[in-house]
This record gives sequence, structure tokens and C-alpha cells, in this order.
Amino acid sequence: MLAIVELAEKIATETHAGQFRRGAAIPYIEHPRAVASRVVDDLDAQVLANLHDVIEDCDVSAETLQKGGIPEKHVSTVLRLKKSEGLDYASYLDRAARYPLVTKVKIADMISNLADTPNPRQIRKYAVGLERLTRERVK
Repeated sequence: MLAIVELAEKIATETHAGQFRRGAAIPYIEHPRAVASRVVDDLDAQVLANLHDVIEDCDVSAETLQKGGIPEKHVSTVLRLKKSEGLDYASYLDRAARYPLVTKVKIADMISNLADTPNPRQIRKYAVGLERLTRERVK
């Protein structure tokens, strides 16, 4: 299983090469790494954390991931985390909340985003998202 985590990190590093965050100061790969560092207790979550923006932000398809050695169960989870066109934020969060692994990684993603100098609009967005995704977990 550790080999799949390493493969996911390699794919993320290659596909995010040349991409930057926050004013072109930080290589984009640092974001998936930060998300993965928040889920070190779960190898499946680490795979998802590394790949969570690959299909959404890069020219990579689900089929490409599978052909590259990522098991279908992980690819389908990446697709569950991917934002879909036409789906509003509340509906996206509701969909994510149906899958514990997706919820776990999305929470780690939001926390990582909050730690990376977000603007006030992003802070409000992530606060709403965290409240929604942690609602059932806190009860």
C-alpha cells in the first residue's frame, strides 16, 4: 500500500510541475503534500490527498491515472472529491459528506488552505465547508 502512496505523490509532483500557488511564490505540489501531511494515519487518504487536484487542475483523466497504476478504488474516490460543473458549493459539500474518506481529505484540504494566507472570501467559504463537513462527526 505504501507503494501506491509513493506513486500518487510522484504523479502529483509530475502533473503539478510548473504550477504555483498564492502569487506564484509557492510550487503547487506543496499544497497536496500539506494535505497529505494532515492524514498520515490513513494510506488511502494520503493517496487521495496527493491526487485531489490532479484531475481537476491538470490535463489528467481518470483513465490516465488508472493506466499509470492507480487502482480504480482510488481513482473513483478522486472523482468524488472533484468539483463538478453546475454543482453549487452546498451540493458539492453534501456529496462529499456522503463519503467518509472524501470528507476526511476535504477537511484536511480546507485546513491546509486556511493555513496558506487565504483572503476573507476564502476564509468564509472554508468556514462554511468545515462546519458542514464536521457536523456529523462532532455529534
